[in-house]
Amino acid sequence: MNLHRPRALRIYGALFEALSPLWRWWLKRRLQQGKETPTSLDQRWMRHAPARPQGTLVWGHAVGVGEALALAGLLKRLHEQRPDLHFLITTTARTSGEALARQQLGPHFIHWFAPVDTPSNVAKFLAHWQPDLALWCEMDLWPALIDATAQRGTRHVLVNARLNGASAAKRRWGRALYAPLLAGFDAIWAQNAETAGHLQALGAQADRVEITGTIKAMVPPPAADTDELQRWHTALGSRAVWVLASSHPGEEELALAVHALLRRKYPDALLVLVPRDAGRGPMVATLCGPATPLRSQGARLPTHAACYVADTMGELGLWYRLSRVAMVGGSWVPVGGHNPYEATTLGNTVLHGPLVHNFSESYADLDAQGLSVLASSPESLSAAVREVWAATEATGPQRSADGPDNTERSAVHIAHLLALLPATNAP
Repeated sequence: MNLHRPRALRIYGALFEALSPLWRWWLKRRLQQGKETPTSLDQRWMRHAPARPQGTLVWGHAVGVGEALALAGLLKRLHEQRPDLHFLITTTARTSGEALARQQLGPHFIHWFAPVDTPSNVAKFLAHWQPDLALWCEMDLWPALIDATAQRGTRHVLVNARLNGASAAKRRWGRALYAPLLAGFDAIWAQNAETAGHLQALGAQADRVEITGTIKAMVPPPAADTDELQRWHTALGSRAVWVLASSHPGEEELALAVHALLRRKYPDALLVLVPRDAGRGPMVATLCGPATPLRSQGARLPTHAACYVADTMGELGLWYRLSRVAMVGGSWVPVGGHNPYEATTLGNTVLHGPLVHNFSESYADLDAQGLSVLASSPESLSAAVREVWAATEATGPQRSADGPDNTERSAVHIAHLLALLPATNAP
């Protein structure tokens, strides 16, 4: 044991190592619940790992689907500048791994489930993969993994960090643990000034913290099955379609009120409802009315019903390709909003409510660019949808691109990472 390391980190490592049997019990229980697979358990315990790619390896870690896809988008842009690089993306959530698999990132990208955070297991992980650069996305910070990465001299960066007052207050109890971790990062990219302040209060070095905005603007377009997309286009014909995405209780009722107004002018309009919790699908269908088709119950294509409940995971890429306007949920109820960029990258105008504190800077930028619209009442929302449809009828189904400032921000992020990497291995 390195006695020069901070005492809190030594205690954490010894405790989590001693709790290895509990880790194994907990992961087996998750396997029984369908939250893990035999493959994910093997990966978490560093069993049957494939050979490390030769050359420079960039490792990125994320937890949720949104973070994993945003990280993938950042790394894809880095790969455009350095085709010799290889990439390892680790996640803790099974859904994140599945979302990355659908992106078909290519042979230079490997997905692996994050190792259990015990010192011995982390040592196996780092000894095998030997990353040349490590990126942590947002605040999924595993102390043993970060500490061991720093100890082996690997440059590491905390990207897309976001921390509000409530979250910062919860983490203050562990400042003795967070301070050495945050101080060891070569760079920290905070989404906003509030986050930068909280991180410095927790121990980050001020000269290494930079406010860079969100990398979620770099999220690649969500994937969709091309054959399924064609079947839907054929079934829909000329019907106008719009989407309620990632909705929460209370937001479906609002969207249905909007849809009732829209169908006065567009009587065959279709609303696709995608609840954030797919398990709420039958309840949402009941709100929509009798004979509303549910995707989870085998309704693979729309009928002549006014609504369709897409209560499955990982298919937003399909629904966004069928529409030109999307209500992105979590913003009319006190959730804080959800990622708007998956919709905008596929040419959708995003409608949102006022409660978007998790994405306040993003929505402010998109509103200013005309790529999103703040609306709260059924009347204002239906007017916004009609405006998009009218523009589509006039100009044709043109897809919009990311806002112009996203390219500039991307270039800044990539330049920072390139400066931290060893020289190219290409001849």
